[in-house]
Amino acid sequence: MNILLKSAKIIDKTNESLHLKTRDIHIKNGIIVKIAAKIEPESKTQVIKQKNLHVSIGWFDSSVSFGEPGYEERETIENGLQVAAHSGFTDVVLNPTTHPCPDSSSDIVYLKNAATDQLTNLYPLGTLTMKADGNDLAELYDMKNAGAVGFYDYKLPMTNANLLKVSLQYVQNFEGLVYSFPLDTKIAGKGIVNEGEISTKLGLKGIPALAEELQVARDLFILEYTGGKLHIPTISTATSVKLIAEAKKKGLNVSCSVAIHNLMYTDSVLEEFDSAYKVMPPLRTKTDTKALLKGLKDGTVDFVTSDHTPMNIEEKRVEFDNASYGTIGLESAFGSLNQLLDTETAIDLLTKGRERYGLKTPELKEGNSACLTLFNPEEAYIFNENNIGSTSKNSMFLGAELKGKVYGTINNEKYSNND
Repeated sequence: MNILLKSAKIIDKTNESLHLKTRDIHIKNGIIVKIAAKIEPESKTQVIKQKNLHVSIGWFDSSVSFGEPGYEERETIENGLQVAAHSGFTDVVLNPTTHPCPDSSSDIVYLKNAATDQLTNLYPLGTLTMKADGNDLAELYDMKNAGAVGFYDYKLPMTNANLLKVSLQYVQNFEGLVYSFPLDTKIAGKGIVNEGEISTKLGLKGIPALAEELQVARDLFILEYTGGKLHIPTISTATSVKLIAEAKKKGLNVSCSVAIHNLMYTDSVLEEFDSAYKVMPPLRTKTDTKALLKGLKDGTVDFVTSDHTPMNIEEKRVEFDNASYGTIGLESAFGSLNQLLDTETAIDLLTKGRERYGLKTPELKEGNSACLTLFNPEEAYIFNENNIGSTSKNSMFLGAELKGKVYGTINNEKYSNND
């Protein structure tokens, strides 16, 4: 690898000397060897010139699902990581959504091995309980030693409060991160969309915001009692933001994320009964999206995620009630977030979160390994199937006007070029 980025505007709020400066960047054998106003290319150097070229450290996504093993028809690990690279992501946390689910150290080793020699790094989560059934804790310590960065029964709430208490106490021995999905199943009942004016109008069973907020409040009370590290993934309501803000003021070790589609859309899009918009947590109201965006800006909400969830066509092209939850989101993540926020804030959010998982955030400086995303923040386009590299095409962003194109990524001595 011998690459020269020409006239790249650097977006990196953590690096005052380079932030918003336009520089040439020379990368050799995966190392940033020089950053300067002008660098003349050596022989056999690949020179990268792009319209309005911007560069940041590589992007991070804390919630990505593929399918392998068990659901390879949705997405293989290899193709999923290539999609992530083309979408600007150099590091992704993989949800335990496979069959069998990863509840032992050997499962984590399998996932890590399946992701070797790829540009994008994969960091697997293990399930919190055996078979993700909510009854007995999985092999948390062994999975942590094998490379698991956290423990999560994906989209399944921990109904046994005592088991959550015990898990938070146990993982303190090895700095483990416990997830708890925010949903009270008794309150949610058979609901499938946000409970409110739209659900009533459409005759769809609703999930009240209360179902999320009761669980968040319960989990925070348990965390205050036990200590430990808790992550509440993909919150969706204004009151959840408020509860987490209050917990952080108390000094509790809690983090949370929000899915980009819960920022972009509200339940008003459900009027066409399009199952592409059926997600969990459900799309909420304008009041909620405003509170979530405000929480991101003030730091209450720690990071955003694509919550990329491939589902094959048979699981989506059915009646709304019977359709599976989930939307893919890697390919549309930057274009949608950059549409909602200014570019500096969008990039700041896309590069945050690694430390929560015990991972090191890369630095854009001479002598360091190159972990970079190349992009143009100004290019507007209509998102369509040609923009999708995932095996599954279940995107709620189809037809949306997005802003921002990824040119490529550089990581692990590899360069992914989207042209």
